[in-house]
Amino acid sequence: MEVKVKVWIEDDKNNLVFGGGKTEILEYIHKTGSISEAAQQIGLNYKKTWSHIQVLEKYIEDSLVITQKGGGEQGGTRLTPKAIEIMENYKLLQKDVQEFTSKRFTELFKNTQTDILNLKA
Repeated sequence: MEVKVKVWIEDDKNNLVFGGGKTEILEYIHKTGSISEAAQQIGLNYKKTWSHIQVLEKYIEDSLVITQKGGGEQGGTRLTPKAIEIMENYKLLQKDVQEFTSKRFTELFKNTQTDILNLKA
């Protein structure tokens, strides 16, 4: 058994600002160079994917994507340095929280006499 955690960021009114879903959108845009391709890979429609980007841009008050119209090499979408920074920092936070949680889980449930879950190391 292992413990799993999800990390997300909310504003002061408990509105979801950023989390795994928006990170995934940014990752696919970064990989594919296309919002529509990213949307297809994730299983969302273009409008919903673009809406996620706009909501995030509103909260951080900065642009996350640069779009260029045109075909072939001329067209496409790329992430701004700010978007890459946010994405990388979120993934680092998620990793750190998971590592701490796993360690604490082991301390509390695997290495003590309170092995009530009958867990194996």
